[in-house]
Amino acid sequence: MPEFQKRLVENSSDAVGEVCEEILTELKNKKLDQDDIFAIHLAIEEAFVNAVKHGNGNDPSKKVGIDYRIGESEFEIFVEDEGEGFDPVSVPDPRTNENIQKPNGRGLFLMRAYMDKVEFGGRGNRLHMVRKISSE
Repeated sequence: MPEFQKRLVENSSDAVGEVCEEILTELKNKKLDQDDIFAIHLAIEEAFVNAVKHGNGNDPSKKVGIDYRIGESEFEIFVEDEGEGFDPVSVPDPRTNENIQKPNGRGLFLMRAYMDKVEFGGRGNRLHMVRKISSE
């Protein structure tokens, strides 16, 4: 596996958006399957927004750490914010009748749907995701 690319970025949509674009460019250059690119894009965008908005509370003095690598058979990423963390089990299923109209919980649901592994570490402020890459 290649080494992790490490980034420590400002807690802003623009800063994490730039890293998202870097990753997407690398995936496209490696000629990944469009389904893989779509899935990874959706999952990392949700992870980055959650880190900035929920984890760091839009606090511009905080940072988001992003470590990722693109191997021959998988994409792996860690996203860490400086927030207090949370218990991912406490996030209600957005598909149930009582939650279907609520705007929160969908990002975590989508990450779990599109990635092969979604784990939280630390105090709930460090996300680890893996997606197996389709072979041609």
